[in-house]
Amino acid sequence: MLFITLLLITLSFSGCIQEEESNDEKETINNIDELDVCSILPDWKDGEYHEYYKTTDLLNEFQIKYPDLVNLFSIGESVLGKNIWCIRITNEKNNQVKYNCLIDGCIHGCEWEAGEACLYFAEYLLINFGKNESITNILNVTEIYIVPLLNPDGRQADDRFNANGVDLNRNFNIDFGRIRGGSLRVGTVLGKKVFTYREFPRLHKWFSSFPRFLLNCGRRPFSEPETQALRDLTYEIDSHDLSFYLNCHTAVHNIATPWTAFNPPFEMTNQEKKIFTYVKEWVAENTEYENADLSFEGEGYKASGTSTDWCFKEFKVPSFTFEILSQDYEPAAGGGKHDSLVHWMKTTLPVFMYLLVNIENLHDWQIPDIQPPLPEDVPPTPLS
Repeated sequence: MLFITLLLITLSFSGCIQEEESNDEKETINNIDELDVCSILPDWKDGEYHEYYKTTDLLNEFQIKYPDLVNLFSIGESVLGKNIWCIRITNEKNNQVKYNCLIDGCIHGCEWEAGEACLYFAEYLLINFGKNESITNILNVTEIYIVPLLNPDGRQADDRFNANGVDLNRNFNIDFGRIRGGSLRVGTVLGKKVFTYREFPRLHKWFSSFPRFLLNCGRRPFSEPETQALRDLTYEIDSHDLSFYLNCHTAVHNIATPWTAFNPPFEMTNQEKKIFTYVKEWVAENTEYENADLSFEGEGYKASGTSTDWCFKEFKVPSFTFEILSQDYEPAAGGGKHDSLVHWMKTTLPVFMYLLVNIENLHDWQIPDIQPPLPEDVPPTPLS
């Protein structure tokens, strides 16, 4: 009887322990699932934009608050001597070999939201590390280089051009200085800015192949300190495995890929075309942004000397131009508004996250078919 009693007691306790272990395991799994769909959005307010000095302050705050995730450094100086800041985000405690990507914004200084999207995304990653499984995994295996204000002088002046009057996104070494690509090799004269751009509506009407406007692209490729800084940074990142490049603009409301040059230096492979097409179609189907091939309605868009074309030419990595906002906000279309900041920031997250969760596929030029986990209300309902 004593033996049977002890046996029953032992089995009873064993069952309790197994049940507790099972409950603990289930609780842990549920917590992971919950965290993976409930990431936190940055607490931004409409109208609170970050010009150069506020951007500098925010990046320094990131460095102080997240020392194990953030490395802030200058990649060079603008014409007027402002630092061009880059923030590298990764889990510094994880020393495994990582994939790398480069994202920049505000190469055109009047395109504020392009820089804001870079800052918003950086903060989104930082505040969710260690809380959200997907973002934690991303920062464990990826180094993300972000240059929010590539043109700090232009941002301060609310000007498309840099302080020399040069359009930095025409200053790269790919099909440089083509008049049909809207470029004119002027640069500065005796160190002075003499020309930025000029419109030619009548010539364009009479001769459809003539561009609507000509932009100062500089005297030669990489004549400007800002483009030199981005060039040198990109070479440095590529030395340890650059996987994709994203160049942020406003406000044409689409995503585009090479080539916009008239004379691309090589033919794309069928696989490269397939990947570019897949990304553009994914964006069109899953966000309010459009496929540039369709949004231009077959007219095409030619521009010589762009950073996206140059990066694809030089490093053979997937390279994208992301046009944030819509035509209502495009100065050339009579808009030029800066409002609904939080809405527009939320519209960019799916694109950033999609590229990041597919970084390995993009690196290997494989189909980027992984769906990104996104927080509630992302993407938001399009503005009416």
